[in-house]
Amino acid sequence: MIKFLIKRFIKDSDNIKDPAVRRMYGSLCSSVGIGLNICLFIGKYLAGVLSGSIAIMADAFNNLSDAGSSLITLIGFKFAGMKPDAEHPFGHGRIEYISGLAVSAAIILMGVELAKSSVSKILSPAPVEMSMTAIVILVVSVCVKLYMCSYNRFVGRQIDSAAMKATATDSLSDAVATSVVLLAMLVLKFTGVNVDGWCGAMVALFILYAGYSAAKDTLSPLLGQPPEEELINQIRDIALSHSEIVGIHDLVVHDYGPGRLMISFHGEVPGDGNIFELHDVIDQAEKELKEKLGCDAVIHMDPIATNDDEVKSVKQCVAELVKEINGDLSIHDFRMVKGPTHTNLIFDVVVPFQLKLSDREVADEITRRVREKWENYYAVIEIDHSYVL
Repeated sequence: MIKFLIKRFIKDSDNIKDPAVRRMYGSLCSSVGIGLNICLFIGKYLAGVLSGSIAIMADAFNNLSDAGSSLITLIGFKFAGMKPDAEHPFGHGRIEYISGLAVSAAIILMGVELAKSSVSKILSPAPVEMSMTAIVILVVSVCVKLYMCSYNRFVGRQIDSAAMKATATDSLSDAVATSVVLLAMLVLKFTGVNVDGWCGAMVALFILYAGYSAAKDTLSPLLGQPPEEELINQIRDIALSHSEIVGIHDLVVHDYGPGRLMISFHGEVPGDGNIFELHDVIDQAEKELKEKLGCDAVIHMDPIATNDDEVKSVKQCVAELVKEINGDLSIHDFRMVKGPTHTNLIFDVVVPFQLKLSDREVADEITRRVREKWENYYAVIEIDHSYVL
């Protein structure tokens, strides 16, 4: 059904790079979610009244909160699609992440409330009435929630939306929760054992975990996470497709919301090349990154010695010395400056954040190894940290 609605109400639906199209996707799915969740609330509330089950009543209000969550997502997509302005020159795309976080908070809140009600029901069990109407409503509810999970996950992947993915997680947790409630009623029917409170507690734990997982996924882009490997490879392939760019390093990606990326990196170019021609190549690479990946790119031109065999040989030796300290270390921006009494080896070392050695310890160890290998060579080291995986 959702694919039919997409084709019916979203023009140019294949152009997911267009912020307006993304906003229409989010608005459509959120509107459908609001309607379905309100219907589920009404049905489950009726089933809860008929059966007297605390688990069903809690599940009903869970669906009502889901309708509120869908409304939050709808508002989030609307504001995220607003154009940049003087106060927000990078746009409003991160509002989509904030709306996803709000959905996660609603999931966790519902889990806490359900846990409290379940504990109360365990301590003071109340009779639960078995009815075929309640069972049918719960079965239908599970099917609807699985469908909602399916279409939210599909759209979330289609437009790469953290908010839609969080909503899909919420729908899946609801389907599991309702299944557990249904199981409790069947256990009561065939064994006479009232496990309503215990099943409610199990549902609460599952909902809390789902909320935590969704919050983690939406917090990461807000705090600043490394770019995906696929994006890194795309950037590298586009840059290196220009023969004058022989390498890249110091890649930094700033995410201001879906479709709003700003990147910067150093592009290594031959030091003996024509400065104007090389600058034109850099400009072309920046334009190509904008056209193909939709990101604003700033490339720092880094001249290196590409035709000096001595420099290449010494650089290779230093790289091997660095790797002996730790296999995750790497070097770049390597230069040799010769003097009458000694030679300076000037280079940057990329140190991973998880390395136990401090930056100073790394630099001192490299300096010591360089002096052991070349008595008159001195290492002049700048420590860098990688912002990609």
